[in-house]
Amino acid sequence: MANLSPKITAIIHSGEQQGYVAECVEISVVTQGNTLDEVVNNLKEAVSLHLEGEDPSEFGLVAKPSLQIMFELQLEYA
Repeated sequence: MANLSPKITAIIHSGEQQGYVAECVEISVVTQGNTLDEVVNNLKEAVSLHLEGEDPSEFGLVAKPSLQIMFELQLEYA
């Protein structure tokens, strides 16, 4: 049996036009929001819905994985 990951990693970055986009690395979940609070809440809901009624091990995850969120900033310089 393969090692199961204890966490789902999500990366939040600024949207192309406005707001924020969150993308999970281990599972195919992408969501967006106008504020950081909104995108995080949308992300938690989307991940829960994605895993609802599924066996997390099918995605390489432990039974109750945690959600690790990273924020990606674009550097602006002259």
